[in-house]
Amino acid sequence: RLHQNLKAVVSTQSGHYGRGMIRKGFESVDLMKLKRIGKKTTPEQKDAQAQNQQGEGDAGKAGQKMRGEAFISRFAGGLGFDFYPKNNNIYLVATEEGFIHKCSCSYNEQYLQTYTGHTGPVYKVKWSPFVQDCFLTCGSDWTIRLWHSDITKPVLTFVSSTKSVNDICWSNVCATVFGAVSDNRIEIWDLRATNLDPVIISSVSDPETRLSTFLFSEGSSTLLVGDSSGHVTVYQLRNISDASTTHIQTLRDIVQPIPTSQSMSLSATSITSQPDR
Repeated sequence: RLHQNLKAVVSTQSGHYGRGMIRKGFESVDLMKLKRIGKKTTPEQKDAQAQNQQGEGDAGKAGQKMRGEAFISRFAGGLGFDFYPKNNNIYLVATEEGFIHKCSCSYNEQYLQTYTGHTGPVYKVKWSPFVQDCFLTCGSDWTIRLWHSDITKPVLTFVSSTKSVNDICWSNVCATVFGAVSDNRIEIWDLRATNLDPVIISSVSDPETRLSTFLFSEGSSTLLVGDSSGHVTVYQLRNISDASTTHIQTLRDIVQPIPTSQSMSLSATSITSQPDR
């Protein structure tokens, strides 16, 4: 039987994130309207826009005003989200703009933080189940990116092909292991071994099949992969190490920001020579 207050979160490409509650019926309320963020304009681009505006006269000014008003009225489509493991009031949203927004269920007027680095739509975002404030994203720009929530730029970027990365998932067994799927292959990464290439690559034989979803099972090394034909394939990952404090510390060391007091510095020491007596 369903719980009386069962909750679900629904995302739409219209830019609305909603929370649904099943009581007597299905009720929903907007958690956040994903306002589109403009990209920064360089001085050269500003000069070019000013020249175009002067050349077009009043018609150019009116057109630019209309474009500005249209931009303000648009929202960014949400493509993926994940709740913070330590606090279900906080969640991350991946958008078609290429940004990742940190949001709160109790505050829907402004983003808590915005992370930049992807150059195309971001499809999925996943918090690490082992290391607090660490998460992964993937997108259409062929990349997987590793982040710390206190840093707005990615800590590491992984590229192994020229295909969109459709889904990612952390291992529930080992802190440094995660998997991903692109259109035609499965990748397993282990940051203990290398961050340059996947440790396992498995390609799909059928060129018409597109891999779309990826999931590690809870508490085991079994993984499930869904494809465009409606099939789910189960794989067994062998020789994967169990969770240990060493693996967790390895991931923590990779993503942990360096405190200012520990930043590398160069200090001069004065040495005075004394004459011999």
